[in-house]
Amino acid sequence: MTEKIIIASHADVEKYNGKEVGRSPWTIITQETINSFADATNDHQWIHIDEKRAAASPFGSTIAHGFLTVSLLPSLLDEIIEVRNSEMTVNYAVENLRFGTPVLVNSEVRLILSVNELRNLRGITRVSLGVEMEIKGERRPAYKGNIILLYHFK
Repeated sequence: MTEKIIIASHADVEKYNGKEVGRSPWTIITQETINSFADATNDHQWIHIDEKRAAASPFGSTIAHGFLTVSLLPSLLDEIIEVRNSEMTVNYAVENLRFGTPVLVNSEVRLILSVNELRNLRGITRVSLGVEMEIKGERRPAYKGNIILLYHFK
């Protein structure tokens, strides 16, 4: 694994404006994870939890909930960057998120992170991060889009 990028100021984020920041380590999406997400969200659609029925589907197995894959953003982001010196970080928006390919059970995924836009709002750093969830062995990503975070650096 590569070392985390340390972000402690607006200037630190600015170094990556328009560039890829990094890639998270691969993580496996297990059936246990899918089932736990189904229980937490009360989304028990058969394509996610009924392994026998899903085996006969066009996917050949269960698939992760799209929102499960999105919910991994904070932990995968933390694998790439370490934010220091921020009194508070606020999730501001999700923009243009498009799902491309279903994530089959036991697939390995990772986050590709880039800085797409950066603004200084009277001392608050507003950053639009490009997020792409890559699936090992797949040509198309699970999803691609932008998240906007507000960093309140000291």
